[in-house]
Amino acid sequence: MAEKTAYGFVRKYYEEKGQTKREAYINKVAIGCNGVKRTTGQHPAGIMVVPRDMDVHFFTPLQHPADDKTSATITTHFDYHSISSRLVKLDILGHDDPTVIKMLEDLTHRDPKTIPFDDPATLSLFNCTNALGVTAEELGATSGTFGIPEFRTDFTRKMIDDTHPSCFSDLVRISGFSHGTDVWLGNAQDLIRAGTCTLQNAIAARDDIMMYLMHNGVEPLLAFKTMEKVRKGKGIDPDVVEILRKTGIPEWYIESCQKIKYMFPRAHATAYVMMAYRIAFCKVHYPLAYYAAYFSIRAAAFDSDIISRGQKAVKEKMEELAAKDKMDDKEKELYVVLQLAWEMYIRGFTVKKVDLYKSGADRFQMVTEENALLPPFTTLTGLGGVDAKSIVEKRKAGPFSSIENLKKRTGITKTSIEALRVHGCLDGMDESDQLSLF
Repeated sequence: MAEKTAYGFVRKYYEEKGQTKREAYINKVAIGCNGVKRTTGQHPAGIMVVPRDMDVHFFTPLQHPADDKTSATITTHFDYHSISSRLVKLDILGHDDPTVIKMLEDLTHRDPKTIPFDDPATLSLFNCTNALGVTAEELGATSGTFGIPEFRTDFTRKMIDDTHPSCFSDLVRISGFSHGTDVWLGNAQDLIRAGTCTLQNAIAARDDIMMYLMHNGVEPLLAFKTMEKVRKGKGIDPDVVEILRKTGIPEWYIESCQKIKYMFPRAHATAYVMMAYRIAFCKVHYPLAYYAAYFSIRAAAFDSDIISRGQKAVKEKMEELAAKDKMDDKEKELYVVLQLAWEMYIRGFTVKKVDLYKSGADRFQMVTEENALLPPFTTLTGLGGVDAKSIVEKRKAGPFSSIENLKKRTGITKTSIEALRVHGCLDGMDESDQLSLF
């Protein structure tokens, strides 16, 4: 907030209250408002916990997002870091991965808790593409981790190429590297490449530091305090460095600690990888169910108009996007979906066209006898969830006699009608119920 704007706000505030304030007082209050942010960001599901016997205003002013006083959502005016030492914050994280696992359980009738964490075929996904039944050249990648949470991005796939994980605990370490700040790039990556350390003894999660120091004879409380300072990005104090050197801690280890800005807890990484591994297991052993679940929940950019036209259309669209100097965010999302659709096609599965009477609203269905997926209505560009649900609900009463009848019974928009028409869902259907006499 600029100086003059702040002055105007303060003067108007007291005028509306019917209070007369001296110029010096107004200036004093205005100075306190200078530089304050006029807009706020929101962290989804970051919950601030206020003690029961205290008022939240002891800690922070409150705001409604976008100055909408009718909004049910209230946010703290100060960001988390400004009040972190005074209030507890809980992160209620997103539920995409558990939702995928639940859908996989419904489709496969396999209890996810019975999936073994040492399945050789699943582990091989992180080193080669053999378990998918395709070659690296066909897939365009050296590992089969497209669509696997924690391991699907370019960044983590390069990390896999550098480390060659061979067991579950290696995957947990990679997850620790990827969630930390200055833990992998310019740190563990260089040390592993130089042969100074291995994937197994590089620092990946906070617990590694405390356990390593204790196993090397450092007093437990000092090991704990050192871990806490390093994980918060505060490094190791010079006097503690001397103690560590005397205990025999190698110089590369101390230097690695000094570079770290933030570290993930190992238990958190383990929970993530357990979910990712269960999904990877289904990708190998229940492929059609895996693609149905992934595309239903994690692929908002899925475009049936392109993907249902077949393998060739998918390849051409990927090449078109790859040839661009810079992809926008929507194109990047689509490219990720196309990579997985390409993998699905070369594994021998297909995608059918959206069907007016068989497709679901927002979930993919397996057509097992044809090794195919039937996409939902929401995969058509311009057809939203409300209209999709309306079509599914209203078709229960019987077939639509015409396009006009479809629109009247469902109440869907012209845009949705056009999306269905372009895709071919309305082929052979009359425009209206009115019979022509000629």
